[in-house]
Amino acid sequence: EDRPVHSMAQACFCERGRCAVEYPVCLADSCVGTLYVCPRGEETELRAVCRGTEKGLYRLYVQGNRGEVLLGVTEDGGLRRCFSRELLAPAGDMDCARAAVANGADAIYFGLDRFNARLRANNFTLDSLPELMRFLHAHGVKGYVTMNTLIFTSELADALSYLGHLNAAGADGVIVQDIGLARCLTEWGRQVPGMKLELHASTQMTLSSPDGLEFASGFLDLKQAVLARELSLKEIGQCVRHTDIPLEVFVHGALCVAYSGQCLTSESLGQRSANRGECAQACRLPYSLVVAGKAVPLGERRYLLSPQDLCAIDRIPDLVRMGVKSYKIEGRLKSPEYVAAVPAAYRKGLDAACAGIPVDEMVTVRDRYALQMVFSRGFSTGWLDGTDHPRLTHGRYGKKRGAYAGVIMNSGQGWLDIRPEGGIPLAPGDGFVIDAGEDRNEEQGGRIWKVQRNRLFFHGKASRIDWSRVRPGQKLWKTDDPALNAELKKMREHLLEASVPLHLTCTGSAGEPLTVSCPEYGCSVQSAQPLQTAEKRPLTPEALKQQLGRLG
Repeated sequence: EDRPVHSMAQACFCERGRCAVEYPVCLADSCVGTLYVCPRGEETELRAVCRGTEKGLYRLYVQGNRGEVLLGVTEDGGLRRCFSRELLAPAGDMDCARAAVANGADAIYFGLDRFNARLRANNFTLDSLPELMRFLHAHGVKGYVTMNTLIFTSELADALSYLGHLNAAGADGVIVQDIGLARCLTEWGRQVPGMKLELHASTQMTLSSPDGLEFASGFLDLKQAVLARELSLKEIGQCVRHTDIPLEVFVHGALCVAYSGQCLTSESLGQRSANRGECAQACRLPYSLVVAGKAVPLGERRYLLSPQDLCAIDRIPDLVRMGVKSYKIEGRLKSPEYVAAVPAAYRKGLDAACAGIPVDEMVTVRDRYALQMVFSRGFSTGWLDGTDHPRLTHGRYGKKRGAYAGVIMNSGQGWLDIRPEGGIPLAPGDGFVIDAGEDRNEEQGGRIWKVQRNRLFFHGKASRIDWSRVRPGQKLWKTDDPALNAELKKMREHLLEASVPLHLTCTGSAGEPLTVSCPEYGCSVQSAQPLQTAEKRPLTPEALKQQLGRLG
């Protein structure tokens, strides 16, 4: 439970090189060690945390330990320990994995080259998996492998072999859709103590009610279940109250127009099955609507099956109060910049909600702007606030749009005036697209050359804009921000190397070489010369520890 934290403070510096406050902290009269307090999200400013000071959220690093504790400063200046929740980020390659770890993910999920629903991602391989898991575990992050496709009978033996390799490589869990494969893993775990893989139910398993969860738990040893994305907050709350299975909910990213993983449109139109990882995204295409043999005028609303993206950062407090354990971000096909910006924002939102602090006090306008720029087809809360198809699927576009910058008021050869809306910054080099309500494949865009107040200038030859098509009332969208990209690149690369403890075993006797082995990595080395009987200063465990400790 949340318990008050009693503390005394003095100034010091934390191991991450930022100014901090050192706390000998006791919980319920039991000392838990020395903690270093770094203001979350503040790179330079020090705000002393003690009774009577400003409320806020602070992340504490335990001295001599990779573990972390979250404390919130309450209105009366007291400290409260925060609940632990899992922020789960996607990773399509190693750059994305590093970006997720650097920006606050508690766990990542990723696919290998088979049996996963995102075969177009770069993905990892069985050969690269052990190195990835060592990297994640060194930073205190878990790794879950997606095997979230339907398995044919002829593939079952290979799929089971895959599970054995995942277990040997140290993967923490596997996300499964196929009931047969899930049942096999359940029996394997019950019969073989060495099978440590956690079984997680994929959203494609379509667990959408307390009855469904109860049915699945009757014959599967589920350690976590991803609820269907089509549930409302009320329905999620009902699921949490009626099951002991830790539940996971998607909070950000693309939405499927069908129940997740159940769409057959791609297979029907292009012989590419979404349930086998080959979705052609037919929902993102423009369509015509024919009723009783007559075409219905649609104007710009031609993307009839393309939902807006999910952005539930303001619904995090509701989900925390319900007791949802894991908060999942979609995006294994997205860029490393996306996997830097989105977890960074949701880390703040989740930490704030756990501490009882309003999300807007932690998540800045800049954070929300970054969410739009890294990828957005327009944001909605999906089905969390209930079913509202016109809000979810506006039909105007199906691709990345970015941030809405304003309305064009006037234009001439090489320039245009806009009425800014939404406070979106515009600068030379920014990418843009002009929304004239036309076929999106015919839209004009480019990069801004110069900005003078509300007038934007464009390079004559390089812009390739047909100015005769630009009209007042058309909309301007910002599609790229080089300055933000550079900032996000630094965020994803700003990853401190973890200190990994090594446990060494030293053996030897007179006339034999000294052997130093490391059981964790299965390696050992021997001295070139045999040991000799000591005459004055015998070799002691303390001396060995001191000498080997110098290696770093």
